[in-house]
Amino acid sequence: MEKRVQRIKELLEEKKAEDVQIFDLRDKGYFVDFVVIATSLGDKHTLALLDFLKEKLKPEGEQFLKIQSSEDWVVIDLGDIIVHIMTEAYRKRYNIEEFLEEIKEQE
Repeated sequence: MEKRVQRIKELLEEKKAEDVQIFDLRDKGYFVDFVVIATSLGDKHTLALLDFLKEKLKPEGEQFLKIQSSEDWVVIDLGDIIVHIMTEAYRKRYNIEEFLEEIKEQE
């Protein structure tokens, strides 16, 4: 599973996503094991990153179970991994990292 998450991070960074973070939430009672968060350079970049991930990961056997998207935010459900790609403004607005850090620190 770590290889899958690292692959996602590498692909996002390859296409200039910024501040890509991985949250390992295994054994924390969260509904997925990993969450990946990345900042896009703008609205078109957000959707381009989604397309790039689909293009690269589907042939590797990754299943995109559900995708919710707007120009500012994309959420990709890969089953045991959730990927959030959002513009800088949305990332600051929702501050998902703080919420995930709280979950991560729970025992």
